[in-house]
Amino acid sequence: MRALITASLIAIVTASSAPVLAAPAIVPLPANATAHPALWPAAHSVGLVDARTEAFVTSLMKQMSLREKVGQMIQGDIASVKPEELRDYPLGSVLGGGNSPPLSGNDRGPVGDWIKTAEAFRQVSIEKRPGHVPIPTIFGMDSVHGNSNVFGATIFPHNIGLGAMRDPALMEKIGAATAEESAASGFDWAFGPTVTVPQDDRWGRTYEGYSERPDITKLYSAAMVRGLQGAPGTGRIQNGKVAASIKHFLADGGTHNGIDQGDAQIDEKTLIETHAPGYISGIDAGAMTVMASFSSWNGVKNHGNKSLLTDVLKGKLGFEGFVVGDWNAHGQVPGCTTADCPQSFNAGLDMAMVPSDWKALFDNTLKEVQDGTIPMARVDDAVRRILRVKVKLGLFDPARPYEQKNILGSPEHRAIARQAVAESLVLLKNNNALLPIRPGQKVLVTGTHADDIGMQTGGWTLSWQGTGNTNADFPGATSIWGGLKTAIEAAGGTATLSKDGKVTGAKPDVAVVVFGETPYAEMVGDISTLEFQPGDKQALAQLKALKGQGIPVVSVFISGRPLWVNPELNQSDAFVAAFLPGSEGEGIADVLVAKKDGTPNKDFRGKLSYSWPKTAGQFANNVGQPGYDPLFAYGYGLTYADHKAIPQLSEVAGVDASLANISVYYVPGKAVAPWKLASDGAVTEKNVDGGGKQEGARQYAFNGAGHVRVSGPSIDLTRQTNAQLSLRIDYRVDVAPKGKVTLGVGDQATPVDATSLFAAAAPGQWTSVKVPLACFKAAGADVGHVTQPFVLGSDGGFTVSIVGVKLDTDPAGAVCPGAPAAK
Repeated sequence: MRALITASLIAIVTASSAPVLAAPAIVPLPANATAHPALWPAAHSVGLVDARTEAFVTSLMKQMSLREKVGQMIQGDIASVKPEELRDYPLGSVLGGGNSPPLSGNDRGPVGDWIKTAEAFRQVSIEKRPGHVPIPTIFGMDSVHGNSNVFGATIFPHNIGLGAMRDPALMEKIGAATAEESAASGFDWAFGPTVTVPQDDRWGRTYEGYSERPDITKLYSAAMVRGLQGAPGTGRIQNGKVAASIKHFLADGGTHNGIDQGDAQIDEKTLIETHAPGYISGIDAGAMTVMASFSSWNGVKNHGNKSLLTDVLKGKLGFEGFVVGDWNAHGQVPGCTTADCPQSFNAGLDMAMVPSDWKALFDNTLKEVQDGTIPMARVDDAVRRILRVKVKLGLFDPARPYEQKNILGSPEHRAIARQAVAESLVLLKNNNALLPIRPGQKVLVTGTHADDIGMQTGGWTLSWQGTGNTNADFPGATSIWGGLKTAIEAAGGTATLSKDGKVTGAKPDVAVVVFGETPYAEMVGDISTLEFQPGDKQALAQLKALKGQGIPVVSVFISGRPLWVNPELNQSDAFVAAFLPGSEGEGIADVLVAKKDGTPNKDFRGKLSYSWPKTAGQFANNVGQPGYDPLFAYGYGLTYADHKAIPQLSEVAGVDASLANISVYYVPGKAVAPWKLASDGAVTEKNVDGGGKQEGARQYAFNGAGHVRVSGPSIDLTRQTNAQLSLRIDYRVDVAPKGKVTLGVGDQATPVDATSLFAAAAPGQWTSVKVPLACFKAAGADVGHVTQPFVLGSDGGFTVSIVGVKLDTDPAGAVCPGAPAAK
């Protein structure tokens, strides 16, 4: 390899010619946000530093210009970087963000589109041209539960389910399979494992943590690093290994009130004992990279905390790889923007993740190195660490044999995922030994999640929030219904899928109802109560309807966190926490359905790695805390040998459900508390059928100027606007508009002209539209103070029926209908 590398190097002006001035004074950190390395346990990287690698890196750096060195410290997103731009801006890395497609533009395209994308960036970075040192880019991807952003990949259960397995050996196999499918897709680097230890289940990333306690996380971190990277110092991209990134450093799961990107208001002892063990074991296992967290520790952003990034991580913990930032997180450091942040580099960040402002950050960082704001020694340290990882991973060797392997969603990988699903299930209730489903039984399968693979895979799947996915987006995968049907029929029974839960024909012996949360990811997933479906208990209504007919009910609950489901538990004879199982629905049937002889095919082995709440207000409900009083304790999980009846549970939530709802305003048949839907002006209204319900829609006839409004408490939609959420309206035009129609969000906003949008709709047909909140902000909406999240106006001659109004996380198909309308 060395001969190949040496032959490709081109000697040019060295970085030593750049002017270096005295570094500015560093603002001291508050005492409670200053880490003391002497208090921390020791760790040390293995497999990264050796004499040959360091000599090569030294030789390479001597030939690099300052511009090329700074470029190594910048990572842009493929949605905003063109391969040819690397000739002027020699970026060290590119990433494929959660919503970013390959260069073909088709995010549901074949894996070859991703390989071509990776190759396009790689070839420009290593091409021979005057004044350029060929250094390959490193391509990063959020392979957080399998190679989950690529069409056709194996999707493993999310971490919360894997934590329930307590099986480090299987975790290492999952890591190896993830690495193989990632390397085969052109990726060099997986942004995982996530080793957060969530302490407040309101946090929208709870499912990314293995457990509320560090014990499981410590074991799993090392296992996943070994699986992704191989034995320390041996794993190369050529043999199907990728760089791991343990994240998010540090205490992202410990923020106050479970607020994403919030502040961990904890002492250093808690930081060390609860939140650090996964990093210590991951570093000792050879983790090549660490990702810094958006969050803060006692008011200081981690991206700007030198005592954590440098003194602890690179000092006492002996980390010799490189530290990468999170999505524009450096821009949150006081005094910084996404385009300019010397503070973060000086604190110890080696590579900034700057999706779209990468040119400005590059130019500003270059100037700040030249004027001494960023010391040259800090640049050289960062670049050495980045190049070290690239060398050890084999990126300087252009051969990429793993990209030729057709292993995406292979039977071997799906078998591993299926085993993980089976091992992750936790049996919370099994009164009267209803499970397993016996041979020859007539089984009704229903529920919103029964035959929906997108629901069972959750967030960070094919898109950032995991929304908008259909079964067609998962070739080779199996829904929970599909797995149950095969297993039930193999045991001599019959299985019937009923989407609405209605029973036709003979009464079933048992009903399996599959329901739960809808997909979400960070920020969007933050909630204010742990009550499931507050104010809109559709699943509970279905359970009650089945129980009212005397049908025994098995509930399979899909969720990214423990939730208060006491009413649903009371209506269930058996209740299974399946978390977010991924693409292999057969794994659920493997445990729920008996063999032909009536004995269990597989027993339940999952144990809760998160405590289950007794009320909807038990947000921080962790074993070992004062006053610990869960419904189901950490480590709980029944087996078929257990005969423990769960009595009737209290159905007093303890939290006002309406306080939780800032995103769903109208569902078929009713406005959702605390919101009200009303009209004013020359508008008449009546109920009409819609949304699958009799009188489930509300029809509004504009006979002159008037408005239809959703109104309620003041809410802040700033984060939702920044996260590309849209206002979604499900409607039917009954009489096409003869005049102007406007659409607005906010109290004093200038509405947008939506006339063309409603005029283009086919009369009499139900349809939907999504308008980005950013469109309303651009029109003047104060998204930070919203009491009217939906205002539809018309000057007359227009009739529309509305069946749904809510915020939508999927940006696909969203449109800005027109320019701001005149007041």
